Amino acid sequence: MPFPLAEAYILQAESALGSRLPPSYRAAIAKANGGEVEAEHDTWQLHPLEDRTDRKRQARSSAHMLRETEHARTWRAFPLDAIAIASNGTGDHLVLRRHDNVFADTVYLWSHEAGELARIADSIDELVRIW
Repeated sequence: MPFPLAEAYILQAESALGSRLPPSYRAAIAKANGGEVEAEHDTWQLHPLEDRTDRKRQARSSAHMLRETEHARTWRAFPLDAIAIASNGTGDHLVLRRHDNVFADTVYLWSHEAGELARIADSIDELVRIW
């Protein structure tokens, strides 16, 4: 179940990434750190940002976006300018791509089998949320 996220944890993730997250993603993750979205006829688990507020939130955010991105980068052809924001459990990821020092709002589907990106939404706001 998703939970709100303090701004300090968003800033911490941005510092670790060395880039600013897009406004639509920041707003969505602050409201609900985790959860699911529907896209491309599939349900995607959103990777939360790490939250160390208490043990419960720390446990719920253990598979956080930075850790999942690090793991995704071990796959062949995962784009180095991308962060993994969600997974469908089969190896595919929804990603955001960095342009200069900012991640763009555009959401892409990265296929682990083909090693290819496909644009699926102009922002996270376009994806249907399920709670």
